[in-house]
Amino acid sequence: MAAASALRRVDLCALDEVPPGTMKLCEVDDDLVLVVNLNGELHATQGICSHQYFELDKGFLAGDSITCALHLSRFSLADGEPLDPPAELPLAVYAVVVEGGRVLIEVPPGPLEVNR
Repeated sequence: MAAASALRRVDLCALDEVPPGTMKLCEVDDDLVLVVNLNGELHATQGICSHQYFELDKGFLAGDSITCALHLSRFSLADGEPLDPPAELPLAVYAVVVEGGRVLIEVPPGPLEVNR
């Protein structure tokens, strides 16, 4: 339980800003986090493609993956793994908590983990 207390919670947005089937890009510190609502199941990943800088909210959702619109790299929302090239690095994935109608992520202290 000591490890859980070392996590910080970061407020991203209101739950109603991300209805089922949509995504929202949120700013955290100097980075971007993508919140995705897949039929009521929330996911949060880094908001920028790991292949080349491009905001993932400009991409599209298909099943349980997101495709970057720049070079069509596709990523699993469950674990961030790249499913289609040219991306080779996974997206950083963050634990999501919904509390008081707000979407939060739980992350270690310090800068967000982001794969570039």
